[in-house]
Amino acid sequence: MPTAVIAGGSVAGLASALALAGAGYRVLVLERAPEPPRWPTTDAASPWKRPTVPQGLQSHTLTSLGVRVLRERAPKVLAAAEAAGAPVLDLTRAAPAGGAMQPGDGDLVALGCRRSTLEILLHRAVRELPQALLRHDTTVIGLELRPGDRRVEAVLTGTGERLPADVVVDATGRRALSRRWLHRAGVPVAADLTAPAGLVGHTRFYRLKGAGLPGPLDRGHGVGDVHGHYAGVLHPGDSGTFSVALGSLPGDEALRGLRTRPGFTAAARATPGLAAWLEPGVSSPVSPVRVIAAPPNTLRGAAGPEQVPVPGLFQVGDAACLTNPLFGRGISLALEHAFRLADLLAERPSIDAGQRLAAARMTYGLFLPWYEQAAASDRLRIARWRAAVDGAEATVPLPSSGLPSSEEIVRAARADGTVWRRFTRMLMTLTTPAELFADEEFLALVRQAPATPAAAPPPGRGELVRLVAAAEGGRA
Repeated sequence: MPTAVIAGGSVAGLASALALAGAGYRVLVLERAPEPPRWPTTDAASPWKRPTVPQGLQSHTLTSLGVRVLRERAPKVLAAAEAAGAPVLDLTRAAPAGGAMQPGDGDLVALGCRRSTLEILLHRAVRELPQALLRHDTTVIGLELRPGDRRVEAVLTGTGERLPADVVVDATGRRALSRRWLHRAGVPVAADLTAPAGLVGHTRFYRLKGAGLPGPLDRGHGVGDVHGHYAGVLHPGDSGTFSVALGSLPGDEALRGLRTRPGFTAAARATPGLAAWLEPGVSSPVSPVRVIAAPPNTLRGAAGPEQVPVPGLFQVGDAACLTNPLFGRGISLALEHAFRLADLLAERPSIDAGQRLAAARMTYGLFLPWYEQAAASDRLRIARWRAAVDGAEATVPLPSSGLPSSEEIVRAARADGTVWRRFTRMLMTLTTPAELFADEEFLALVRQAPATPAAAPPPGRGELVRLVAAAEGGRA
């Protein structure tokens, strides 16, 4: 039985362990953080200290792609999440009224679950596998490669251990430590593709005091939107929790008060759709405001076909590609990637340069459409937000492709169920942007749809700044 050593025990690493164990590998997961508490998930999620995964305590959602992967590949994990109080949300409830159900509607679901809870459940699933071993407080610092063909032979740990491996998976997230391992081994590292994300995220978690939802989920899996000068969204979680996430531009000093509890609360209550959830008798906060700067959108050259091949070394999840968390696709893409990699290794068991190249092409085939979409969308959003901050008009040249803009699609989706469904499939990572814009019927429906305004406008830039500044001296 071949051995796979996985560096990193977060979502991508744990999913890789499940997938590779199912493909016939003996699996060893090495994670630098301590083991999660073995308490019920209601209590264990918050105190699990993971300084190398700061995004773990931010707002997350599992898109339709992620739910489909769990349903088909790890149904026990999905069942455990539901047993822990994570709702499977029917997105079609947010479709325009009057539309008939369509084939594929059963795929349009999302899972309301805190990331920390999902990681604990994945951890428990891997721990139960007879051919898998989890080791915590262990860091991989390098690789041992076979002379000649540079095939992986072992990993080297921070305590001086040499652990033999047939396959090594870099699941170290945004740190993507395999670049460092390759450099130390004298292997040139291919250049990354990067584009700014331009986002500072502020998240706070709450717990509902009663049963039922305080208001409609106008996004199907949440409430809120990316507005013209900031973002404000709410996502239900497990065990009666929900998160509110507010996004602003890096360096926006006028909204620095979002970091404070009063400033955050004032902005959240002013965001359309959120106020009903935040009333004192409806919910109470269960976390501070946690702030994180989104790293650039990045497609790792080390994971792609231009990389000098090192047979047996693979990157998964964020170690292969980072996209702005505003799109909520990271966990779902990591799950899909882990199982696709395991399938490829099972189909091509010979550990050689050909296997490595096939995996690199698969990786870029999966991630490149989402990297390009995130980079283009962020470029336009950053310009609009910057113009709002500066009190100027956004001067970003729009593509001359003749395709409808996101705003035109959103307006059409408010009135037309077919537009809504096909656009939602793209948002939920089931179809790519290229597939959506190759759909002539979709394009025609968007162009002929009546303009439907949003139900309630967000606060303007000046109003939001005044609300946050006025609240900073208060209590919440």
